[in-house]
Amino acid sequence: MSTIDQDRARLLRSRRDFLRTIGGAAMGSAVISTTLRDFRLINSALAQGNGVGGAFTDYKALVCIFLNGGNDANNLIIPKGAQHANYAAIRQNLTIPESLALAITPLNNDGNQYGFHPVCPQLQSLFQAGKLATLFNVGPLLFPTSRVQYQKKLVALPPQLFSHSDQVTHWQTSIPDQPPRTGWGGRVADYLHPYQNELLQDPVSRAKIALCTSISGANTFEVGNSVQQFHVSTSGAVTLSGTSTAREAVVRNIAKLSQSNLQADAYGDVIDNAIAAGATLNSALTDTQTGWTWNTPFPSGSLGDQLKMVARIIAGRNKLQVKRQIFFVSAGGYDTHTSQMGAGDDALTGTHAGLLGTLSQAIGAFQAAIEQIAADTTKPGVGDPALANSVVGFTTSDFGRTFPTNGQGSDHGWGSHHLIFGGNGNPTTGAVIGKKTYGTFPVLQVNGPDDTSTGRWIPTTSVDEYSATMAKWFGVDAAHLPVVFPNLGRFANPDLGFMRV
Repeated sequence: MSTIDQDRARLLRSRRDFLRTIGGAAMGSAVISTTLRDFRLINSALAQGNGVGGAFTDYKALVCIFLNGGNDANNLIIPKGAQHANYAAIRQNLTIPESLALAITPLNNDGNQYGFHPVCPQLQSLFQAGKLATLFNVGPLLFPTSRVQYQKKLVALPPQLFSHSDQVTHWQTSIPDQPPRTGWGGRVADYLHPYQNELLQDPVSRAKIALCTSISGANTFEVGNSVQQFHVSTSGAVTLSGTSTAREAVVRNIAKLSQSNLQADAYGDVIDNAIAAGATLNSALTDTQTGWTWNTPFPSGSLGDQLKMVARIIAGRNKLQVKRQIFFVSAGGYDTHTSQMGAGDDALTGTHAGLLGTLSQAIGAFQAAIEQIAADTTKPGVGDPALANSVVGFTTSDFGRTFPTNGQGSDHGWGSHHLIFGGNGNPTTGAVIGKKTYGTFPVLQVNGPDDTSTGRWIPTTSVDEYSATMAKWFGVDAAHLPVVFPNLGRFANPDLGFMRV
């Protein structure tokens, strides 16, 4: 048994000791704690209580796309019809002409008409096909907050509103009123990783990589109490360079040597584990390395490359023996204070239009890639029709931006509109209940009921509600949602209804 296996065995023994101490009857699924500290204990007990018998039998993946800088979603989803006049009067040179907005026809009706930015035909197609939904005016909140409550300071607010770094943290932790120790993706992974056999002693049957994978470096979203995020480049896992198989074996043997210093011993385990996991992941990618042509090409650049790697890892999911995966990718450049438009104040071109165009192309290509993988019957263990309904992506961002123009762009805002996409588009079985809008579109009025005072929308839906809806689909049962999202009980809708559980 390797040192890693010995460490896992010690971990499992400690869980058994824990259960013996507290008594199995006290740790049924009905037990709920509202503290993260207790959540760790619950997680430990569940790991012991389920094991192989409780492992997932299906596969699901969540893909977070973070838009760094604060996306001006006021120009991603554009009001049409009667609302457009208000929009144009306030946005002025940022206005997207109504005739050019790509119309959508939601199955539900809130009395308004909407369209996507003209550079987003892929988003329009996915929405119309029932594979994409929009969520209006969502953002970090501590409690439901009205304009009067905001202005008179009648309820607590997330600290340092309108600050990039703080609101990034708020979005990724979903606990704005606590120190940022964990992200909500990491806490979901803490809860679920025992179900995908990450802790099994058996090195053959257990999952080969961690539940959380980032293609965009370290992030708060995937930080768990016990689960560590696995970092992958757009070319695959980073491995030792300039080493032969024999030299790599020597390095691993050195790493496995028992050390009297516990820290040195643990460090050796980390090195050995990282080398093994990297080699396993790269091996799992081989099916998409040669002779593989994506039917819909990914756009060139970072976001396209990141989502392509996510698709390739998903194609290798069976070799990795994973049943649940949370991915993190990101795109920069959305902080468009004075550089939003193209030459001649053209809102149809320039920086923001370029970013939205790339986002639309990347999401369209990723969805097509998942459907292509699902339909592939030439490679055993890769294709599976069920996969088309097992992968869901969603957007997040620091904040939305101010509704009025500031001359050449827009300033830091608060609430924003976001996208949820994936599933097979079937109106009765699709994972995402698409071709619908969710949440409440803000009243397009400066100093109106949804405005702080400068065109910053006060969120009418919380990040907690948005995130919990996806976590429930992913496998967190309703009884434990308040443990993963401690503030969820403050809001009316723990399930916004855009996922089919």
